[in-house]
Amino acid sequence: MSEQQLSQFDREDSRVRHDEGFRGAVRAFVDRIKSGDLGMLPVAIGLLLITVVFTSLNPVFLAPNNLANLLFDAAAVGLIALGVVCVLLLGEIDLSIGSMSGLSSAIVGVLWINVGMPIVVAIFAAVATGMMVGLVFGFLRNRFEMPSFVATLSGLLALLGLQLYLLGSTGSINLPFTSTMVRFGQLMIMPAWLSYSLAFLPGIAMVYFGLAKTRQRSAANLSATNTSILYAKATLLSAALVFAVYYLEQGRGVPWMFAVFVVLVAGMEYALTRTKWGRSMFAVGGNAEAARRSGINVSFIRMSAFVLCSAFAALGGVFAAARLASSSIQAGTGDVNLNAIAAAVIGGTSLFGGRGSAWSALLGVLVIQAISNGLTLMNLSSSLRFMITGAVLAIAVIVDSLARRSRASSGRA
Repeated sequence: MSEQQLSQFDREDSRVRHDEGFRGAVRAFVDRIKSGDLGMLPVAIGLLLITVVFTSLNPVFLAPNNLANLLFDAAAVGLIALGVVCVLLLGEIDLSIGSMSGLSSAIVGVLWINVGMPIVVAIFAAVATGMMVGLVFGFLRNRFEMPSFVATLSGLLALLGLQLYLLGSTGSINLPFTSTMVRFGQLMIMPAWLSYSLAFLPGIAMVYFGLAKTRQRSAANLSATNTSILYAKATLLSAALVFAVYYLEQGRGVPWMFAVFVVLVAGMEYALTRTKWGRSMFAVGGNAEAARRSGINVSFIRMSAFVLCSAFAALGGVFAAARLASSSIQAGTGDVNLNAIAAAVIGGTSLFGGRGSAWSALLGVLVIQAISNGLTLMNLSSSLRFMITGAVLAIAVIVDSLARRSRASSGRA
């Protein structure tokens, strides 16, 4: 065979493998959907529908400045939802997250304004309190096998009582509008160059880790993802994020508050997917007894999940205080618990444990805040918002249950 024929054969072979790679990716995606592994598809469809409906009712919904306000509001609840993801992965629950965020807000106000401590010390004390509360919940679960539902429900009442005690008869502490903390929660926007730079990072990370995984699988003689598909996904992701930044820059821009939340989500996702601790979280959530017999310290994993949940709830309370410029008895009450848990579940984290992602908190809270923001623009009452959010949560749980049943059927088949 001539050199020209060999070159033509190589090109044809490359084209065939390229086409098979994309067809194979499509087939694999369809197979995952059929088997009940929906991933983040439902929340993506939900966000699209919400956007279409509210934009048709009020075009202001998609205005850059309104979206920037939505991102400001999403950060605090999103942080609390990020902690909820940790306990849901184990099949546990924490009902005290709202009260913990309210107590954290009160601690910051009392220590910073009333006592006169530096704001950094006050924030550290609030987050440290959250960690200690998580240790208590983890201890009750491990030592006495107390159901997390009961332990955290009692914690909800105790933390609420402590919040009321700290705030005293006034019930509210105003935070200085000129302080860095309040400006961070209401005004501070990232520079445009930094926003655009960070928009490329997820795509770069996808390529880096994807190629590393491909090399590992190839070295083990296992099938690996076609690199063309990997580059295509990274390009699409980068293009979408750059467009989002461009659109937001037509108004106020990207809030620092939301950027910090996204960084924490990315860090938690890395910990869950690429560390021994993260793999142990999924193992314990899937089958705690099997995980114990394989040598995993189940007690430590549970303890760490509750500590992280309460710590993120406390940090969410700090963000909420910065956003509202006050610490009050209303902080952490109302629909905070519902929104945080709903965000994690709507985003794709299973209530049954063993399945989920840190990105669930980000996507889920965008859905929750989009609904709240859209209804506010329509001047509808909060009662309707509660009903709609509850209905969306119920639908998310039903989808999760049906997907779980489908996965079980596929496994038996």
